[in-house]
Amino acid sequence: MKIAYFINQYPKVSHSFIRREILALERQGFEIQRVALRGWDAAVPDQEDRLERDRTRYVLRHGAAALVLPMLRRLVLSPARFLAAARLAIILSGQSQDRSLAYHIVYLAEACVILSWLREFGARHIHAHFGTNSAEIAMLVRELGGPPFSFTVHGPDEFLRPMGLAEKIHRAAFVVAISNYGRSQLYMGLPYEDWPKVNVVHCGLEKAFYEVDPRPLPLAPRFVCVGRLSEAKGQILLLEAVARLAAKGVPCELVLAGDGPMRGELETLIERYRLGKQVRITGWISGNEVREEILAARALVLPSFAEGLPVVIMEAMALRRPVLTTYIAGIPELVCSGENGWLFPAGSLEDLTRAMEECLSMPLEELQEFGEAGHRRVVARHSIDIEAGKLSGLYLAADA
Repeated sequence: MKIAYFINQYPKVSHSFIRREILALERQGFEIQRVALRGWDAAVPDQEDRLERDRTRYVLRHGAAALVLPMLRRLVLSPARFLAAARLAIILSGQSQDRSLAYHIVYLAEACVILSWLREFGARHIHAHFGTNSAEIAMLVRELGGPPFSFTVHGPDEFLRPMGLAEKIHRAAFVVAISNYGRSQLYMGLPYEDWPKVNVVHCGLEKAFYEVDPRPLPLAPRFVCVGRLSEAKGQILLLEAVARLAAKGVPCELVLAGDGPMRGELETLIERYRLGKQVRITGWISGNEVREEILAARALVLPSFAEGLPVVIMEAMALRRPVLTTYIAGIPELVCSGENGWLFPAGSLEDLTRAMEECLSMPLEELQEFGEAGHRRVVARHSIDIEAGKLSGLYLAADA
């Protein structure tokens, strides 16, 4: 079966879970066409992402002017379908708080380009990641006469901003949530009749990630935090916690693996708190480098204020490293406090600091038991081939 995958930007450092999903489906016999709006010129440190970039067709590669002719052609060839899709775009613009009608007309033009590519490829289905403009464009492709569509909702942005999710889900063949929490958030905005369309399929890890020889926990009292340097990830709170531990004379190191808009502010705080010898910012690094940073730490710490279910938590647990994180969204479905890590309230500096201190004071043998428990749990719940098998069943059922 031929399926088109549509993503706003692909490949992307933070979207390795999409790559894993696509490759797992190809291993199961599906032919996958990659389509994205942008990403052809993005810097990606992973070789696998560079290969994916070569396999992807980009809608905006030749500029917005290249959208006009395909849209006019679709208007002439299928005026009824085009006008129906235009009406749908207008409806969606009325349900969007931050996107004017002009944006939705551009989405329609992009859908016209994608429709011709899908027909050349022979796609029987189109799947989008994220319930934002990606899902809307896939829906417009369907309205123009394209194949059935579906999409994966990750959160939290899709839950926080009105974007016509109920309309998209009603018209979709099915929808995927990455956690039970995510499914519950979708249920809140849907009529009960559409609830059966929402399925839980976890993001997954490949065997090569977790079928590795265990590496002992390091003697160094080091934590690693992996993610975009942004307000939602809580890194400022984390620096304050490290400063508190330093004031108490508790040895502690921290690696911030990532980059982002708050890097300058974080560097200023590191200097203000005199943490230059304890805290290091790596910038964007490859997947293999992230793995080495996780293995060089005693635990992953992620004091996020808003999440879906972070893939980096799965990666740390697969590598037998305990996790310290907040009990928000889908995280408690994977991290069990007192068993494979620590859960604490988002925004609580006191609880974050306490959890870090407890982790540092725990004997390495006990901490290693936490890591082993996490490994068992993530392998059971987040194998990419098992999760891709769930998706393949949904695709085949939608095509029946």
